Amino acid sequence: MGVVNATPDSFSDGGQWAEPRAAIRRGFKLWDDGADLVDVGGESTRPGAQPVRVEEELARVVPVVEALASHGIIVSIDTSKVEVAAAAVAAGAEIVNDVTGLANPEMVALCEETGVGVVIMHMQGDPRSMQANPTYDDVVADVARFLGDRTAAAIEGGIEASRIVVDPGIGFGKTFDHNLALLGGIRSLGNGQPVLIGTSRKGFLGTILERAGRPSETADRDTATAATVALAIAAGAAVVRVHNAAGAVDAARTADAIVRVHE
Repeated sequence: MGVVNATPDSFSDGGQWAEPRAAIRRGFKLWDDGADLVDVGGESTRPGAQPVRVEEELARVVPVVEALASHGIIVSIDTSKVEVAAAAVAAGAEIVNDVTGLANPEMVALCEETGVGVVIMHMQGDPRSMQANPTYDDVVADVARFLGDRTAAAIEGGIEASRIVVDPGIGFGKTFDHNLALLGGIRSLGNGQPVLIGTSRKGFLGTILERAGRPSETADRDTATAATVALAIAAGAAVVRVHNAAGAVDAARTADAIVRVHE
């Protein structure tokens, strides 16, 4: 899953693809570099990010989704707003990636009615507050329970289990240690559903590199990201979400080939 941040303020590449034509070009580049699907978002969910009005988010994402989908690219829409999801699906998006874990019953109803795939993500709090003091009894067990409960609610709402992927939300209301624990517990998170892992360029990688004497800018963490991609696939992840598809695809295909030999 390649990421297109059609935003001015995303943590990694905010502003680079904020203009629709630039975001469309970015989507094509990710696809050409081997991404299997392209995730388009118009509202930053970085720590401290402020909400975006529906009208603004629609203007950012709908032209991008429409252009990419019209060329046969599989597009997911990264949003928690039902209005944005509906417009994106009408424009050709095939997946709804909801950082609130389909908390809104109207989102569940939309996804059931349209037959799209869904990504159910875990986040403690919201982007404004999630990193204030994230606390868990057992982060792997707590996140797995949440994802299981939200999956059950989605199925009860008419969404087939075969259309559901779950995401533990690396960096979304988690400390450094929480993130590492979740990456080590991937096989315990899915409750039978495929697991998506999104580590790309995130702060915990910067911490690892800094402790190793290699301080980094956000955009310079693609090699570290590739390491997590390979490890996540070895641990059973089905989807990896990245900003730079080319290097990640090489890491993913290599790891997948080795894992399959031993299955």
